[in-house]
Amino acid sequence: MPGMVIEPFRVITIPGSREGLHILVLKGAFTSSSSPVFNDAVLAVAAPRLIVDLSEVPMMDSMAIGALVRAFVSCHKSGRKLALAGMNHRVQNVLHLTGIAPLFDSYDTVAQAEEALD
Repeated sequence: MPGMVIEPFRVITIPGSREGLHILVLKGAFTSSSSPVFNDAVLAVAAPRLIVDLSEVPMMDSMAIGALVRAFVSCHKSGRKLALAGMNHRVQNVLHLTGIAPLFDSYDTVAQAEEALD
């Protein structure tokens, strides 16, 4: 798309509204080059409840799908809860087309995810 500026990928870790809840805010295209950054961020959070905020992710590729699955497996094995929030239509379609959407509790907003992970 002409004039569209793609922001460099980054992950910002912020505390949630309650103890034991952390939010990973992803910004930029979630691709093969950014997947290791995401994986490291997930492993660095030991909170029992984790929300991945995808509201500023315009698109994701197959490597990002793999990274989300690894995050799910990591959280599941350690007994942590994981939720996705703020996905745009394109990201939602990728999750459904690849068949991994049912793995995740998904919410329209981070606030809804925080409420549900109480």
